[in-house]
Amino acid sequence: MRLPGVTGPARRLRWRTAAAAVAAAAVLVSAGCSGDDKSGSPSWQGGSAGADGSSASGAPAPQPTLSTVAVTSPAAEATGVKAIAEIKFESEDPQNTSVEVKDADGNKVEGTLDKDDKVFRPAKALKWGKKYTVTVNGTASGDKSGSTTSSFTVMKKPSKLVRVSSFLGDGQVVGVGMPMIVRFGRSIPAKYRADVQRRMTVTATPAQEGIWHWTSPTEVHYRPKTYWKPNTKIFYKVQLAGVPMGDGWYGRSDLTVDLKVSRAFVMTVDNRTKKMTVRENGKVIKTIPVSLGKKSTPSSSGTMVVIEKKRHTVFDTMDELPEGEGYRTEIDYAQRITWSGQYIHAAPWSEGVQGRRNVSHGCVNVSMALGKWLFDRTLMGDPITVKGTEEKLKNGNGWTDWNMSWEQYKQGSAI
Repeated sequence: MRLPGVTGPARRLRWRTAAAAVAAAAVLVSAGCSGDDKSGSPSWQGGSAGADGSSASGAPAPQPTLSTVAVTSPAAEATGVKAIAEIKFESEDPQNTSVEVKDADGNKVEGTLDKDDKVFRPAKALKWGKKYTVTVNGTASGDKSGSTTSSFTVMKKPSKLVRVSSFLGDGQVVGVGMPMIVRFGRSIPAKYRADVQRRMTVTATPAQEGIWHWTSPTEVHYRPKTYWKPNTKIFYKVQLAGVPMGDGWYGRSDLTVDLKVSRAFVMTVDNRTKKMTVRENGKVIKTIPVSLGKKSTPSSSGTMVVIEKKRHTVFDTMDELPEGEGYRTEIDYAQRITWSGQYIHAAPWSEGVQGRRNVSHGCVNVSMALGKWLFDRTLMGDPITVKGTEEKLKNGNGWTDWNMSWEQYKQGSAI
């Protein structure tokens, strides 16, 4: 993961020439000092100006300079400007106007210029507490110049910063059901989520329709409309440095992630037949006898994905279940599919009834040999659908992004 963010759509507006031209022509880029102060007290360092427009030294006062361009936001010499500020300007000829932003050391700020909206958008957050100068160059006309400059200072670094992190990192290879997962170190109030979401972009190659879905105030997932296409390349960018997140909190940093989707490896378990069907790229490659949860501890019906894999682990429920019902068992080839403790795993003790009867505590039991075969081939994010059991999977019990229809999933978006 590089800590420096499909790209979010930006609303485009038509240039309204008449209103823009009148507004720009009326802007005073630099104004002289004048006044009618009769007290004799100093005005600036040079004393007050005379009633005839001359300075105290007798020299004529500077005259206002008209321009065809102007910086409208941030205001000239503004302080406490947000680090994500956009530079807005007016111009009589926006299509032939350029904008340049530099810091106090003369370093150019990279960004994009939208001549229709008349706004310059920095590529990333400006630096806390730093001063910037904007230069706008347009087209001179008559007695009006074609350029102007303006400066502003970004707010000091706030003390309340929200950590933003990605579950996935650069170079990972995942299954076709893997959601992109971004977490926040603090709950994001509902009214700020739309702005946060617009700054989180996913680019898939080949392109696929997808959307972000808030699973909680501290976590947001992204999935496509259907499973990722095999061998998809995914790049996502989260640009939240300096973004307001409510109650005086701001995003701490940006991040980007580059990863890849592998082959399509999909598992389907049917309680009626007590078998798992394994497909790779649409072709059935294995049928595996299983034993699911018994009636008192049924397996969940629904679509899940592999969350984590452990070659060897211990299941310990001694503190969770009533006295006499808990157990502590060594397990091989364990693949978690829910937070509540359902796994696909090898269960040599139930091999005699696999494919015929359900005896587990809710897990998908397979033989030792087939448990190893499956473990050696699966990836985090490979989907598994269980059908026909007594209990329905509860959304949120695992990465249940695929347990919802596309229409249901879209309802979790903030935009």
